[in-house]
This record gives sequence, structure tokens and C-alpha cells, in this order.
Amino acid sequence: MKKMSIVFLQGIVVLIGVLALFLLVRFPMLEGRAQNLDLLSIYTDPFILYGYASSIAFFIALYKAFKLLGYIAQEKLFSTNSIKTLRSIRYCAIASGILIVLAGIYIMIFHHKDDDPAGFLGMCILTTFICIAVATAIVVLERILQNAVDMKSENDLTI
Repeated sequence: MKKMSIVFLQGIVVLIGVLALFLLVRFPMLEGRAQNLDLLSIYTDPFILYGYASSIAFFIALYKAFKLLGYIAQEKLFSTNSIKTLRSIRYCAIASGILIVLAGIYIMIFHHKDDDPAGFLGMCILTTFICIAVATAIVVLERILQNAVDMKSENDLTI
């Protein structure tokens, strides 16, 4: 891959991270359960704190994706480090999916009786399926890469 393409993709990963961070900080003030709270109460709300804590897995996955692009730029894609990086991204996707399901269950059980949680639960279902799809794609890529690394190591031994 060309270096400019990889730098562009790394820039996209950084842009996604900055946008996600901006939304995490700004969104609670505009919408939902914390809309009418003061600034201190917004960021001490347990559900919003849970959202911040569960977003850690997302940001770790973004960092690992940035790191994987760095391996590609260094032409070290077929290495055990890139396989470990893919495995970390897969674990982050699985953890994010589980944390989203737990948030959906919490809202389903403890929502205010006048509130309709259907929109939030629909978003939980959608994002959980996205996490499952990402984890499945990463498993496939990980196996392909592992086979390529194994073939490369066998070829290196025969020479």
C-alpha cells in the first residue's frame, strides 16, 4: 500500500476518535436523561459514567487499528505482532458488544414508566450486531493472517 493511503487511513482513525470523544463530552448536555441537569450532575450520572467507562474498549480498538496501520506502513503485516493487534481489536469488539447489551438490559429494567425505551433498545441492538460483525470479520482476517505467517515461517525454514 502507498504510504499516503496509510497516512490517510490513520488520519481517518484519529478523526473518528476525536469525533467520538467530542460526542461523549457534548451529547449528554443536549439530549436524554441529563438534558435538564446542571453541569456537575450531568457528569456524575451513573449511566453517563457507564457510557464513558464502556467507551474505553472502543478507544483501545481505535488505537490498535492505528497501530495495525503502522505495521502495514512498515511492511510488517505478516508478523505475530499484527495478529496480536487483530486479536486485541476482536476482544475490544466483543467487550463493547457485551457492555452495550448490559446497558440495554439496564434501561429495559429500570427505565421510567413514562419513558419509551424502544429507540435506545433499537440502537443497542444495532450497535451490538455491528460489534458482532466486526468481531467476526476480525476472526476471519486473523485466521488468514495466521495462515500467511505460518506459510512464511515454513518458507523461511526451507531456505
